[in-house]
Amino acid sequence: MQNFEVLDVVVFCIYFVTVIGIAYWVSRKPDSERTSEDFFLAGRALPWWIIGASLIASNISAEQMIGMTGSAYVSGIAIVSYEWMAAVTLLIVAKWFLPTFLNMRIYSMPQYLENRFDYRVSMGLGVFWLLVYVFVNLATVTYLGALTLQTVMGLPLMYGIIALLVISAMYTLYGGLSAVAWTDFIQVAVLFLGGTVVTIFGLHALGQGGLASGFMELWKTNPDKFHTVLPWYHKDLPWIGVFFGGLWMANLSYWGCNQYITQRALAAKNINEAQLGLVFAAFLKIIVPIVVMLPGIIAFALYQHLIPEGKPDQAYPTLIRELVPAGFTGLIIAALIAAIVSSLNSMTNSTATIFTMDIYRKINHNASERNLVFVGRVTSALVLFITIFTAPLLASQEQVFQYIQEYTGMVSPGVVAIFFFGLFWKRTTSAAALTMVILTIPVSIVLKVLPTWIFSHLETAYAVAPFVNGDPNFGAYSGFANLLFYVGLFFRPFLNQMFVAFIILAVIGYFVSLVTKQHVVREDEKVSYRTSAIFNVTAIFALGVLAVLYITFF
Repeated sequence: MQNFEVLDVVVFCIYFVTVIGIAYWVSRKPDSERTSEDFFLAGRALPWWIIGASLIASNISAEQMIGMTGSAYVSGIAIVSYEWMAAVTLLIVAKWFLPTFLNMRIYSMPQYLENRFDYRVSMGLGVFWLLVYVFVNLATVTYLGALTLQTVMGLPLMYGIIALLVISAMYTLYGGLSAVAWTDFIQVAVLFLGGTVVTIFGLHALGQGGLASGFMELWKTNPDKFHTVLPWYHKDLPWIGVFFGGLWMANLSYWGCNQYITQRALAAKNINEAQLGLVFAAFLKIIVPIVVMLPGIIAFALYQHLIPEGKPDQAYPTLIRELVPAGFTGLIIAALIAAIVSSLNSMTNSTATIFTMDIYRKINHNASERNLVFVGRVTSALVLFITIFTAPLLASQEQVFQYIQEYTGMVSPGVVAIFFFGLFWKRTTSAAALTMVILTIPVSIVLKVLPTWIFSHLETAYAVAPFVNGDPNFGAYSGFANLLFYVGLFFRPFLNQMFVAFIILAVIGYFVSLVTKQHVVREDEKVSYRTSAIFNVTAIFALGVLAVLYITFF
């Protein structure tokens, strides 16, 4: 195994034996006494610090540690907006989404949709989520983790995939959300420690031993990598899409409507614990770039010659292989696999929750609590087994993080539109929600192919290559053709496509609601949006920190 010595193996094994032991201990309870609420919602007993840590552990996985580092290798810290704007989104979700969710005491997001609209809306989005979790999220997390094991340890890709899924199965199948959430606190601590070690070694290599000098050298030699705001025509992160468009759709869908994220808040002791947990997570998101973004730029500065062209996701594994000395490699790999396994556990448990509580329970109305737990375990095992075959298919992707964002983004606009209308406009009808469910993917597909059609049309009509490097000053056209060119340029980034899709779906949902029968909202959906003083103070402080950071790295 490359870079792996005896001490690394010892550290690696001790860590996982400890985590698995704790998982079994916190979830100890005879199966005869275990209820579906215990398995899927940890008995609704999670405190704020476990909620916040578990949210970040579930979120930061291979797609962040490897995929986002790869994106930072290409585009610099602009990708940080996924982290910093997520902090703002967490505050919004805590104040305006959670009160309704916790007041209704739901198990899942599809259950909310059924209570607010009807089973057709619930089933439609439930199927979407199942497909995305199994064929996008689980597959990408597993593939990127196995890729790192292959690069650092020389472990064949397929063996790495199987190893990760087996480790995940060892405690998520037994303990459910209790095992996942309580071990996440350890996972996130080790994750930050491991990521910080990589960053420290990288800055030392750049600054001849000094962290500050290393950072200044990195900033001096790669100034173009330290801009949070990129041009409006950038193909992945245009500033319009980041601050006013599709990134809001991606974040609100992920942090406010996504089962494997909101499930932690649904398992809180009470609304105050849930909201403080999300504030804690927001602060963690602000400091995540230290362990995720900087390594990507460090890899660009130090090892650009070692990373194959078109394979930026090799950046983080290359740093581990080239920089980290013996004894630390075991910790780094343990931290990385901790992040991967945590996300796998979360996605697996949430997939099982949706299938068991929103599909199976409707088929078998008389299912016992013990039967529901059994079905949840079988579903989890089946999902992990399917991932063995889907994960290797991603080997052809250049930037897997962008792949995740783009393809989950085909569903996100519809999800956000439905939840916004459901939460904040009582006049919204079930017919309107169902229409948005049906149209969300077709609308997203049309907007996705639109730029390609525009540029190919211009090329055919004018016999000129219409677009090469994204230069908005391209002047080959005039009049309508020039306008068409800029329209194509605007629609090219998937963030802009997401925002336009949201607007289209929202307009359709509004007019369908006006012409169809009004849904009667249950009285118990009336909730208060008042928040505690400590929530208000910490939220304002977090927003101030973010404003300073964006101004500094504009």
